[in-house]
Amino acid sequence: MKMHLTSAAAAALLLAGVGAVAAQDVVITSEQDIVVQEYVKKQPLASVKIPGVELNVGTALPDTVELHEVPDVKYRYVVIDNRTVLVDPGTRKIVKVYD
Repeated sequence: MKMHLTSAAAAALLLAGVGAVAAQDVVITSEQDIVVQEYVKKQPLASVKIPGVELNVGTALPDTVELHEVPDVKYRYVVIDNRTVLVDPGTRKIVKVYD
């Protein structure tokens, strides 16, 4: 019994560590966040619809969706269903959804 608890605890710690590493891959500083918010207000885009795509962090956008540059920020943005979405251009995964 003791061995099962130890194995379960080790597995939980391992999984928690993997999650922490994955979360560290996407770091949006408060300065970058302000730059993005100010830029998208000055450069509004028409909203697009993408059927079947949920606007959640980690969701990958199809290659057909045009991503737009934000100066001095490595991420790109697009407006989907009237919500601004910040995207990692390398993976096309959503890193932040602005309301």
